Amino acid sequence: MTDTSEATPTPVGRRTVLIATGATAAAVAVGAAAPEAPTADAADATPVAAAAVCTLTKEMTEGPYYLDGALVRSDIRETKTGFVLKLALTVVNDDTCAAIPNALVEIWHADALGEYSGYVGNNGHNEADNGTFLRGGVLTNSSGVANITTVYPGWYRGRCVHIHVKVHTGVTLTSDGSFTGGTEVHTGQLFFDETITARVGALSPYSANTVTRTTLAQDSIYDDGGAASGLLTLTAIGSSPSSGYTGTLTLGVEV
Repeated sequence: MTDTSEATPTPVGRRTVLIATGATAAAVAVGAAAPEAPTADAADATPVAAAAVCTLTKEMTEGPYYLDGALVRSDIRETKTGFVLKLALTVVNDDTCAAIPNALVEIWHADALGEYSGYVGNNGHNEADNGTFLRGGVLTNSSGVANITTVYPGWYRGRCVHIHVKVHTGVTLTSDGSFTGGTEVHTGQLFFDETITARVGALSPYSANTVTRTTLAQDSIYDDGGAASGLLTLTAIGSSPSSGYTGTLTLGVEV
């Protein structure tokens, strides 16, 4: 099933920025994150430099696969196979570049076969669907960093490899492990270097995905804007793609 609702980005409802990664990006720890910890550990990342320059960018479409009630957890893999991806996403105030603690960073994405939990079968593959795999998020720590462990995403028909992201402020954690309330201050997507994706896609379990992969250059949403358009800075954990990657990006939002 083609993700037709993502063909045109939704209008910008608020100013949102991304700050270029590099020296000002948070460093991600390569150690395994605690699966049930709702708040990332402050020791896992370096604060954003005070002199960071904010670059305005548009928001990107939520797409058709969002589900309410995401679990607050730092490891969203469950039983999904794939190459580990350790994200360090830093949230800052777009006016001051100051880190924003206790913001809920929520992500969701397809598995190695391009299937989303809650919608399995839309990409032509049969597998178990519990409605929760590869969905969830954490509160940012005192440095504004959300550390989330997942797997490198697969692809589905008509879209390049990507991760959806939302940032919420002022949420209340609930007894069932989710969250409620708050204000949604950013909706966007995270993108992946094409050379790395090609290497990953050639290996199992990604090579079992029977759908033709849309490249970054062919994608209808990504606009070739680099970090300002959600392109992650990826660093290999080991010598092989199967060892996984770390991914960093700084999100600036209006609060």
